[in-house]
Amino acid sequence: MFGSRNFLFAKSGGALVLSGKLFMWGENYAGRLGLGDTANRSSPVQVGSSTTWSQINTAYTTLAVNTDGELWAWGLNSYGTLGQNNTINRSSPVQVGALTDWAKPTAGNSSVLCIKTDGTLWSWGSNNGGTLGIGNNTSRSSPVQVGSNTNWATVDNSPRQGGSVLATTTDGKLFAWGYNNSGACGLGNTASRNSPVQVGALTDWKTPSCGIYIGLCVKTDGTLWTWGYNNVGQLGQNNTISRSSPVQIGSDTNWATPAAGANQSACVKTDGTLWTWGNNYAGNLGLGDTVNRSSPVQVGALTNWSIPEFGNCCLKTDGTLWTWGSNSSGQLGQNNTINRSSPVQVGALATWILNPSKGGAVGCIQS
Repeated sequence: MFGSRNFLFAKSGGALVLSGKLFMWGENYAGRLGLGDTANRSSPVQVGSSTTWSQINTAYTTLAVNTDGELWAWGLNSYGTLGQNNTINRSSPVQVGALTDWAKPTAGNSSVLCIKTDGTLWSWGSNNGGTLGIGNNTSRSSPVQVGSNTNWATVDNSPRQGGSVLATTTDGKLFAWGYNNSGACGLGNTASRNSPVQVGALTDWKTPSCGIYIGLCVKTDGTLWTWGYNNVGQLGQNNTISRSSPVQIGSDTNWATPAAGANQSACVKTDGTLWTWGNNYAGNLGLGDTVNRSSPVQVGALTNWSIPEFGNCCLKTDGTLWTWGSNSSGQLGQNNTINRSSPVQVGALATWILNPSKGGAVGCIQS
């Protein structure tokens, strides 16, 4: 199924506080589009009538937070990922508990995590490989707190079942846990972990993004670091050597917003340029061809790119939304299923607020 999910993953909960209508499109497996059915959509369709959505993160399960701090979930629930204390799939949003202090969600295929406004981190769903970070491998169908820390800042969950998790704290530390095949946790080995482990001893980590077997993170000094599986150059090191510890991509110090995908990556720089690398199947790098790249290549010449997701979707500073790559389920939002190897605009509106998606289905908010 990963081959059909080109930009739903995304990776990070985001920190956008603007709110509006929620639109979704693409693959609708298990009702993850929240439209009350399981039919795919090839163009954006509004989810319900609410205009107070502020965060959306989707994989086979979709999580969304509104301005009231409520957490809602829908889609696949075979591992309890909807937090309902059961395993019944839902094709329309259902509230997770009754609390109103949820802030930054991140969805995977079978496990989910969310940071609350008090800085605590919570997880639920499948715990294969220790993805929930709760010190054991027991799955949960309702939220359970990860440790006792109250200073979690960002968290991102791998889109694969039993994947890895990356999270930063407010003091700049980077933590990893979960399935560690090919060194995706960045801990210098391939041993899986079922509770958070600090990556090195540095305190200058800022923005992590977790792919299927890879990790990316921008530091406060604007350098970009990567680790994990590297079979097609997705680590951006100009080779295909996997790494189990962070390695810097080049020497640039103006990287801003990373997006790790299945086996491709993207990052926007502070100058508004967009760069991609890795697997270019179906034109997933947006470079006008299908040739793989093992080091970053600029997408076009524009300098108004803002927030990328899953390596082949990006918001511009003018509020327009652009997509490219595989379109087998209509995930490019073009009202068709034609692949594109260069960015194409989704509709004509300039009011999009991009929130993380992880392949095949897309969730996006309009202000």
